[in-house]
Amino acid sequence: MDIKIGIENVTRELSIETEQSREDITAALSAALASENGLLTIADSRGRQVIVPAARIAYIEFGQEHARQVGFGAI
Repeated sequence: MDIKIGIENVTRELSIETEQSREDITAALSAALASENGLLTIADSRGRQVIVPAARIAYIEFGQEHARQVGFGAI
């Protein structure tokens, strides 16, 4: 799934491709907003981690969940 995260006072948004579901990210954001340190951690599809301060998140835009196609084209 592709997600875009807008951060307050930052002109560029973060664009992340992740295997996590929309529900997992929403639950992680809720937990981060409720916790003391307030950090949202998302693992991208390449195994890297993105850590964002939850209090500074302006929005999260969820793209469609898609399966990667294998081969030379859709049949």
